[in-house]
Amino acid sequence: MGTMRALLSGYYGKGNGGDEALLATLLQMLPSHVTPVVLSGNPEETSDRYHVEAHNRMAILPVVQALRSCDALIWGGGSLIQDVTSTLSPFYYGGLMALAQTMGLKTIAWAQGIGPLLRPPTRWLARQNFAGCQAISVRDRVSAALLSEWHIPHILAPDPVWALQSQPVPGLWDLPAPRVAVTLRSHPQLTETRLANLTRALVDFQTATQAFILLLPFQKSEDLAIAQAIHPHLPDVSKILCLEDPQILKGVFRGVEMAIGMRLHSLIMAAAEGCRCFALSYDPKINRLMEELGMPGWDLANLPDDANLIGKTWIEHYANGDPLSSEQIQSLVDRALIHRELLSQSLIQ
Repeated sequence: MGTMRALLSGYYGKGNGGDEALLATLLQMLPSHVTPVVLSGNPEETSDRYHVEAHNRMAILPVVQALRSCDALIWGGGSLIQDVTSTLSPFYYGGLMALAQTMGLKTIAWAQGIGPLLRPPTRWLARQNFAGCQAISVRDRVSAALLSEWHIPHILAPDPVWALQSQPVPGLWDLPAPRVAVTLRSHPQLTETRLANLTRALVDFQTATQAFILLLPFQKSEDLAIAQAIHPHLPDVSKILCLEDPQILKGVFRGVEMAIGMRLHSLIMAAAEGCRCFALSYDPKINRLMEELGMPGWDLANLPDDANLIGKTWIEHYANGDPLSSEQIQSLVDRALIHRELLSQSLIQ
């Protein structure tokens, strides 16, 4: 049992594979003397999966009691501080951080992807919150530039999920090879017309490559219906894989030749396991990853109307595209471990 207690706050326990991967990595990186206490949308599930103390993130009294019982608050990972997908999200996380700072807890912003921040009140709150942190790490250059503009010290390192240890997937090697993973999510930019074009392109791609298509919902509530809509168009040559454990989810990409994805962490996991990747971006964070890795892809808003062109582009990348080299992957993993060093240096007994 650790001698220091740290409250971990993020989008945990909401069934999102990327956020669960961030939590799993954070728990993997915590110093051994620190006992984690997790705020979760599903505390029972979080407690069972990770063997940690967990509390309902929206229950005010348990949250305040958890804060009182802890020495530190870690704002854990990802695009928590943005006001595009939710106007309430930055106020929830910002209010929690402000409360922790008022109560005298050591506060750490870990592996943040900041923004977009379009509204002056959320921008002001974010600046106050980050200024009050003892240590900050960010995962992209745009977030680093914003903190530099605010004169707030920070470190920049690749997303920590690069360093998440993957686990083998039971039964994966029994499925036909070669395999290609597809991760699409519900989003206003993924219109019915665009989904129909992507589906037609996927059918053409499968016919040309004879690949077995793995449809991977990263968040069932957002992704499963789309996977179920595509699956009947690829009978006998596709399978929907619903996996809850983030380490096993990352392990899928060990057995995959190429990944086509909207989800940021599907692309990071795939690239980390040596897959060719093709991005479909709905958010600046995907564009940042594409830019940093030289990853091909389209913004959904600019997706070609011609399914034939989409399919040909994927076939070309499947045949001739290059995954990251083992040296590039190792460099990204090594640099992602800077997030672990930040925790070790900040959470001193």
